[in-house]
Amino acid sequence: MSDSSSTSSSVYSAYQGNTYLFGGNAPYVEEMYENYLSNPGSVPDNWRSYFDALQNVPATDGTNTKDVPHLPVVNAFAERAKQGTTKVVVASGADSELGRKRTAVQQLIAAYRNVGARWADLDPLKRTERPAIPELEPSFYGFADADLETVFNTSNTFFGKETMSLRDLLNALRETYCGTIGVEYMYMTDQAQKRWWQQRLESARTNPQLTAEQKKRVLERLTAAEGLERFLHTKYVGQKRFSLEGGESFIVAMDEVIKQAGIKGVQEIVIGMAHRGRLNVLVNSLGKMPADLFAEFDHTAPEDLPSGDVKYHQGFSSDVSTPGGPVHLSLAFNPSHLEIVNPVVEGSVRARMDRRADPLGKQVLPVIVHGDAAFAGQGVVMETLALAETRGYSTGGTVHIVINNQIGFTTSDPRDSRSTLYCTDIVKMIEAPVLHVNGDDPEAVVLATQLALEFRMEFQKDVVVDIICFRKLGHNEQDTPALTQPLMYKKIAQHPGTRKLYADKLAAQGLGTTLGDDMVKAQRAAFDAGKNTSDPVLTNFKSKYAVDWNPFLNKKWTDAGDTAIPTAEWKRLAERITTAPSNFTVHPLVKKVLDDRAAMGRGDVNVDWGMGEHMAFASLVASGYPVRLSGEDSGRGTFTHRHAVLHDQNREKFDEGTYVPLQNVADNQAPFVVIDSILSEEAVLAFEYGYASNDPNTLVIWEAQFGDFVNGAQVVIDQFIASGEVKWGRVNGITLMLPHGYEGQGPEHSSARLERFMQLSADTNIQVVQPTTASQIFHVLRRQMVRNLRKPLVIMTPKSLLRNKDATSPLSEFTKGSFQTVIPDNKDLKAEKVKRVIACSGKVYYDLAKKREEKGADDVAIIRVEQLYPFPHKAFGAELKKYPNLADVVWCQDEPQNQGAWFFVQHYIHENMQEGQKLGYSGRAASASPAVGYSHLHQEQQKALVDGAFGKLKGFVLTK
Repeated sequence: MSDSSSTSSSVYSAYQGNTYLFGGNAPYVEEMYENYLSNPGSVPDNWRSYFDALQNVPATDGTNTKDVPHLPVVNAFAERAKQGTTKVVVASGADSELGRKRTAVQQLIAAYRNVGARWADLDPLKRTERPAIPELEPSFYGFADADLETVFNTSNTFFGKETMSLRDLLNALRETYCGTIGVEYMYMTDQAQKRWWQQRLESARTNPQLTAEQKKRVLERLTAAEGLERFLHTKYVGQKRFSLEGGESFIVAMDEVIKQAGIKGVQEIVIGMAHRGRLNVLVNSLGKMPADLFAEFDHTAPEDLPSGDVKYHQGFSSDVSTPGGPVHLSLAFNPSHLEIVNPVVEGSVRARMDRRADPLGKQVLPVIVHGDAAFAGQGVVMETLALAETRGYSTGGTVHIVINNQIGFTTSDPRDSRSTLYCTDIVKMIEAPVLHVNGDDPEAVVLATQLALEFRMEFQKDVVVDIICFRKLGHNEQDTPALTQPLMYKKIAQHPGTRKLYADKLAAQGLGTTLGDDMVKAQRAAFDAGKNTSDPVLTNFKSKYAVDWNPFLNKKWTDAGDTAIPTAEWKRLAERITTAPSNFTVHPLVKKVLDDRAAMGRGDVNVDWGMGEHMAFASLVASGYPVRLSGEDSGRGTFTHRHAVLHDQNREKFDEGTYVPLQNVADNQAPFVVIDSILSEEAVLAFEYGYASNDPNTLVIWEAQFGDFVNGAQVVIDQFIASGEVKWGRVNGITLMLPHGYEGQGPEHSSARLERFMQLSADTNIQVVQPTTASQIFHVLRRQMVRNLRKPLVIMTPKSLLRNKDATSPLSEFTKGSFQTVIPDNKDLKAEKVKRVIACSGKVYYDLAKKREEKGADDVAIIRVEQLYPFPHKAFGAELKKYPNLADVVWCQDEPQNQGAWFFVQHYIHENMQEGQKLGYSGRAASASPAVGYSHLHQEQQKALVDGAFGKLKGFVLTK
């Protein structure tokens, strides 16, 4: 044995002696394992978990045979020995050594499957040495050079041979797992999926097999990708475009995804990506005419949106031909918040799946493109992955492609860029396999993409293709990256480019010495003409599943909608939603809720908030409008007011015994879906925005557990909900329900940050309402669908009002009328006697009304502004004009002065006042915190702001 072999052998021996599975611990572990096999509950939990995992490891013969207790078998053989029917043979030293080597071979195979990717040839820049991984060296297991020709059983591999010499096995393992593709999959617990990967990889030894024509197609795509970047670089010097140079193989991957998806029956692909390479995808994957892109650089393209956006944030859609038929491609619009588009894409895909009745995602495919730094660094990635396997948000698996240029803006030092080995390690939380591939081997990129798509279509799970490449230029074209990355950019400067390397390779294979140059010339000529060298776009194709948005465009918020329903229909629906199956045992508290609602349905008592909300949903689904409601406690309701899902108190299985009355209101009703989401605001809200962006006919609602928590999704609100229409022309009817109200619950359970939505309100972009009665929530929810206006609706929903009898409504307000943007004073006042109008919004109205009764103040009218934006000038102005002797108007609110609606409505109110009238404020003083945490201080503040509304004007007073 050589010195190196001896050293490795001693290392292995030391390893055996120190691990808890060897050495002096072995008898103890063996006894415990025997106990486990007889009775799993007899061993400690940590050992049981370990032994449970062992049961998932295939047997040495490659089968899934489970282990059995050893002691009965041993005893049986011992008994037979006593009877003289067996002969005990002691193994010789040679046999023992052979057995050890056979075991070591299996350990070697497992090592390559587990960590072989660490030795894969992945970096085009070759900046680092191959790491030392002893487990991948035969000597680690005590093998010497003399063992290389020894033949071992390899029946548990897929190399096509029952036996192989150690040399051949080692070569096959390295060829499969350490080439230009490195695959991670052994952490997956599903044995069928692991064996699938082993079969696909080992049977082909991870070697791509492309025909001459396929290789030419790959070169043509590389040429198109590189050609566009160089054309833009020379024609539009210094203009930002976030070049793809160095990562051109990504376009090859996109080409393969689209082609193979079409072959496998996919009819729609929704793509999400940030700005790196986006222009290249628009032209070379989606078929946008280069001339149209050049017009955006030249500023000659149409600019017909209120604000518009930069070219590398724009979305696009097209229908392209594939060998399997037409495929609709949609590139989602995306702001510079990089990964925030991920859940938007997933929501859009889910809407398309639901429209097609395609629960497994066989016809619709999400493809999300990531940068390496953002994929590892942004929390919304984890939140979106956490949705992947849940019932309400699954999309049948996403194909993730990482453009891994090994640098994030100016950070490439692995000590700073992340805390994980790979930028893709986050996906291991959902056991998604990862294919790392060298971007300088475009044929390997093709194979990796094929395998990824095949896996996704087979198992409906996420999968990642990590294309390791480089960024030839800076973060944008105005950067000088060598300032901070001198070593990296010296190597990049010496790199000839992926296209050149591949063209030379094909020339060496006899496919033409001028093939590469000829393609470059043809591509340049096409770009000079503003065209593509290949045009797969189908100009006259239209899918039957396409959504017609025309009925929802150019509508006005003042458009009327018939939101009342006939009394007979009300009573029919009420009976259906208050009836549970006869064999279903509801909780006594829920039984009382159903009985009370049944009385409301008959008109015996006034209707409360929960019933008004339920009847809005019931009437919509009965009329053919689907309803999708999601949030962290949406089935029951955070404040136990909804009970949309009934739970059988006698059920015996966790996944049985639920009943949703709103799914049983009519024979041919539209779907009603209510989802208790994961504990996420940002990803779930973005998902619902994406869903609503692709389905204008569904009432899509996201409900915050408390309105305060919406600030965790502020990026979605700022970048999509509030500005998506003016930036991108994207109409969206998503509804947000945000519990809001000052009841002494402290800084984090009082405010839905109304002021932030008011600040974002402009260009008639959103609707902000604060209903105060059950009939108002009924009408505003129905209005959102019955009208053809599709604008985001933000509802400040109440908490204490859910059970406040003053907030209930008579049946007549549901069978007649509509949503009132302003509710007039409901007291029989003499108009000429009124000197003051208190304008308010929300729960504080009831405090003010009570105070007025106590004071007997019949010279004060109280007006409720139920819609804060767009501000209802006509209705509000008409209320002020009712009072000819009006002297002043007071805006009263629960929120601090620097929060709530005050700063945003004061000029609206002032605009509707008469000359000489005064405008004042009564509310909490300005505060850094939304609310106080001390209950006594809350009560003092509440009393003071209510008293102040009736007192002398103080502080800021504006006279018209």
